[in-house]
Amino acid sequence: MTAVTDEDQGNSTTETGEPKEKEKEKEEARSKDGRWDDGLIARRAAAADPRGDDSGAGHSRTDGRSTDSADPSDLTDPSDPSAPAGSPPDEDDVRPQVEAYGPSGGPLPTRLDALRELVGLSRARLDRDTLAEAGRVLDEAAARQRLSSRHTVVAIAGATGSGKSTLFNALAGTQISDTGLRRPTTSQPIACSWTDGAAGLLDRLAIPGRLRRRPHPGPAAFDEALQGLVLVDLPDHDSAATAHRDQVDRVLALVDAVIWVVDPEKYADAALHERYLRPLAGHAEVTFVVLNQIDRLPGEAADLVLDDLRRLLDEDGMALGEHGEPGATVMSLSALTGDGVPELREMVGRFVQDRTAATRRLSADVDAAAARLRPVYVAEGRPGLGERAREEFTDRLAEAVGAAAAGQAAEREWRRNAGRACGTPWLRLWRWYESRGLPGSLDRMGQALAPPEEESTARQRVEQAVRTVADDASAGLPAPWAQAVREAAFNGAKGLPEALDELAAKAAAGGGSAKGSGGSGRFGTASGRGPATGVALGGRPAKPPRPKWWPAAVLAQVSMTLLQVFGGLWLLGQIVGVLEPGLVVPALIMLAGVVGGPLVEWSCAAAIRGPARRYGQDAERRLREAAAGCGRARVLDPVSAELARYREVRERYVAVTEFSTTGQ
Repeated sequence: MTAVTDEDQGNSTTETGEPKEKEKEKEEARSKDGRWDDGLIARRAAAADPRGDDSGAGHSRTDGRSTDSADPSDLTDPSDPSAPAGSPPDEDDVRPQVEAYGPSGGPLPTRLDALRELVGLSRARLDRDTLAEAGRVLDEAAARQRLSSRHTVVAIAGATGSGKSTLFNALAGTQISDTGLRRPTTSQPIACSWTDGAAGLLDRLAIPGRLRRRPHPGPAAFDEALQGLVLVDLPDHDSAATAHRDQVDRVLALVDAVIWVVDPEKYADAALHERYLRPLAGHAEVTFVVLNQIDRLPGEAADLVLDDLRRLLDEDGMALGEHGEPGATVMSLSALTGDGVPELREMVGRFVQDRTAATRRLSADVDAAAARLRPVYVAEGRPGLGERAREEFTDRLAEAVGAAAAGQAAEREWRRNAGRACGTPWLRLWRWYESRGLPGSLDRMGQALAPPEEESTARQRVEQAVRTVADDASAGLPAPWAQAVREAAFNGAKGLPEALDELAAKAAAGGGSAKGSGGSGRFGTASGRGPATGVALGGRPAKPPRPKWWPAAVLAQVSMTLLQVFGGLWLLGQIVGVLEPGLVVPALIMLAGVVGGPLVEWSCAAAIRGPARRYGQDAERRLREAAAGCGRARVLDPVSAELARYREVRERYVAVTEFSTTGQ
């Protein structure tokens, strides 16, 4: 492997080990040919050349081939051991150096689209922190899909002294990562790439060029199964240096898979299980857990420790890939003696050649994001606004506006008009005398103001109706959507009492003109807008129309009154002596009028009972419909819109979780 010279060792040579003058001549030659094979130079050229297309993963060449932003050693052809480090690919080799990530027609693209729509629909209802993880997953998925699909990035992570660097060197077949007793040995991530085209992935991991390596020419470097592997050695996750732990957390969120290296002393460390293995239990399919240093365990102790490790992983919720089932790979080995390393290399090779690690990782990330969002999308039961809740809301509004009382008042008004038209004049005179000047008389109802306590009670009933329907509609909804439903209901209820009063007055005015020029409603609002504009809610109903038979009844009542007057005058004339005596005939005529008048009035009262009831019911229905229409437009429709929005995002959430592979 080509040695890399740090800046403190002098500036006379480049990272490829060649003098600066010679490397500069090569760069100028490549510049003159228009072929930019060095990743750093290519990026600079793309920024200066408007024709360039710098996507962050590589630079397209005019001859149809692609180069990748790699360090010079990354351009070495692994198939030619004699090729010097930093030499460009053969001009006759037209194979692309970078292959864009092209996900298959599986469920992942559909799930990502659904998650993207879910986040977009929820921004107005959920806070930014709640959607932050889902947004990060979408950004990382987009970034990974723009990069190579031929490469699989596998990180080796572990605690201090677990032997992860030794295992890293064993898999690479050469001494790349420093090992020893000094801690921490690994201070920055070190990458080893088996093939070209991985520079974009390493740029994404922010691994500098001086820490990018290639396997030493040998069996490990030319292992066909490992072609496409990018192995990353991470710092200790339990390092005393905070920067090291931050590096581990950052890289683990970006790699395709991870090999956790544990030793017999720290395999049950709470920091490992609580901070990493348990939260990443859904990523079992892209997880390897390796028990290292089994050479230190005597007899069957290695099997006992391995079984206990499996038990701990099961308690963490991580599925184990046993008996052909998908899950984490758990095995034991000794990186120092090489025992079990070939088996791990074979497993990693099959894993790399499967070319599905990135898809599995992204799918697990989507599962984890969906699991975090579950409390804000999954409702308890079947929330919604049913017909029963709507009817109860309408009933409460009708009660608040006094629809039943208005119907009864309309029925009484019908009967009062019938009594005026068909009643005896003497009875009408007596009723007029009783009702004259009384503050509670029916003739003054349309001009009286609603009592303050009635106005307050009506407002309280409206508020109670809105509060009840909001509680019914939001029952079982997740907290953010329940709050949105309540806000929609309460915002729509502003001005509802006044709107009810006005609409109810217009509905009452449809039956005819009111007596007077208007009045005040139950909620204390002036509903009159001028002469004969209608009746305020709770005021005197419009004068009901007369049926066709009323003129005949009035004529009969007039006839009975005339008979009484005629008979009375006849008797009076006999008493005075003007007429000849004969009491029988005038007495019978007068008696017929006296008896016939009440009989006609009673008959009319019986005849108008049905029409009066229907008229009152019609008045009640009009007020009820006015209240229902106003409540529907101001409260129920906004609430239904919020519920429809929730159902839409719920469908998107179901689409995100429908093809979950982790059961989250």
